[in-house]
Amino acid sequence: MNNDKNRPSWDEYFMEIAEVIRKRSTCLRRQVGALIVKDNRILSTGYNGAPKGLKHCSEVGCTRANYNVPSGERHELCRGLHAEQNAIIQAAVFGIAIEGATIYTTLSPCVLCTKMIINSGIKRIVLREQYNDPLAIEMLEESGITITKMD
Repeated sequence: MNNDKNRPSWDEYFMEIAEVIRKRSTCLRRQVGALIVKDNRILSTGYNGAPKGLKHCSEVGCTRANYNVPSGERHELCRGLHAEQNAIIQAAVFGIAIEGATIYTTLSPCVLCTKMIINSGIKRIVLREQYNDPLAIEMLEESGITITKMD
């Protein structure tokens, strides 16, 4: 916390909101929340779960578990979208420009989300927990996107 009357910094504030967003997740393996912010204004939010109108893993079971897919592999074998994907998609659905924005996420992005983040023009990622995806890390380093890890 900063010392301004115990007010959280902007990063602390938005990360706390991401932690609340992740509570909506319907993933049986890992709950993730994300929000996209520009000029200290929330533009879009997302959590991991099935596409709208479809049954969630919490209702029908985990496809990845059924196929014994290890964490970090075969992302396409999942009913759900990732939190970052949902936040980017929601911004697009509502016509909200996110170029130059910051994305706050409770887990660092996988390679699929990394590519979406790069192409969307997001310039900064603030994350809570590191996810082991070497290609995502390599691509983020190459992209020049600023990454801040919070404890």
